[in-house]
Amino acid sequence: MLDRPFRVLFLCTGNSARSIMAESLLKHWGAGRFVAHSAGSFPRGAVHPLALELLGRLRMPTAGLRSKSWDEFAAPGAPTLDFVFTVCDQAAGEVCPVWPGQPMTAHWGMPDPAAAVGSDVQRMLTFRTAFNELERRLRIFTSLPIASLDRIRLKQELDSIGRSSNESTAA
Repeated sequence: MLDRPFRVLFLCTGNSARSIMAESLLKHWGAGRFVAHSAGSFPRGAVHPLALELLGRLRMPTAGLRSKSWDEFAAPGAPTLDFVFTVCDQAAGEVCPVWPGQPMTAHWGMPDPAAAVGSDVQRMLTFRTAFNELERRLRIFTSLPIASLDRIRLKQELDSIGRSSNESTAA
């Protein structure tokens, strides 16, 4: 058992929407058991305004959220990571840096709400759909008995969370 919270990194190419929302959600649902981070392979340099607006409306943590490079988490002195989750297909296909701590990884890909087109209402609905899916996944993740699962079983559980994409929200 760790004597510190689990450290989690969410990756996406632009680090402006999905990974940012996942970071905020884990800060909320992690209840001190997790330290959440997010980063991108090619960060946009700013958090998408609709992501911030939605998080604010839902009273989710937004302090400290910023679009940043994954290089920050591979550099000397970077925090040791326990988990790294890719939330976009493009980042999952890229060659990632070597992460400190040999973290467990899983791909939880989902459509990019930042790419949504249409009216403001339609675009916000796309962000809300992504948020709901990330929240579902993170509630499952935070409920796992991580300390009592061996690495093989834990990896199976993490992969299963990503494969269950939108099954509960499609109905």
